[in-house]
Amino acid sequence: MKNFSTEIRWTLRFILLVLAWAIGEKFTGLHDQYIDRYALYTNLFALPAFLFYYLALSEKKKYFFNNQITWRQGFVSGIILSFFIAILMPVAQLVIYKSITPHFFETIIEYKTKSQNLKFHISEKDAESYFNLKSYIIQSIFNTLSMGSTAGALVSLMIKNKK
Repeated sequence: MKNFSTEIRWTLRFILLVLAWAIGEKFTGLHDQYIDRYALYTNLFALPAFLFYYLALSEKKKYFFNNQITWRQGFVSGIILSFFIAILMPVAQLVIYKSITPHFFETIIEYKTKSQNLKFHISEKDAESYFNLKSYIIQSIFNTLSMGSTAGALVSLMIKNKK
């Protein structure tokens, strides 16, 4: 496990970032008062997430690979980081939707089914099948694996040493 200490440390930091982001969304009203803007602003999470991957892989390069890293080594480290984050993401989702913002799903379902401002309306049944804890846990796992792998690949291109 010593080989993965950087990834484990950054996994824990990333989960704290996810929780802090959710708290920020909650307190800025994106989970209730400004739910109509939620989809737009929640996607901004990609910026600090990418920064965290950059910092994690840069630390791995500096302290584990002695400032000499190939794209492949960085990419594998990014995949491992994504895997560890994906393992803990269900816990983060539980904390977010059971403690931080327990009425989120009811609020977004109501907005998606009753708002006159939407171009496309969905039925309450469809909204309930999409906006629920189980669905969000599954989405968070797969999004973490796919987006994390992509971030790992891009960051590895940025930090790799030239031959």
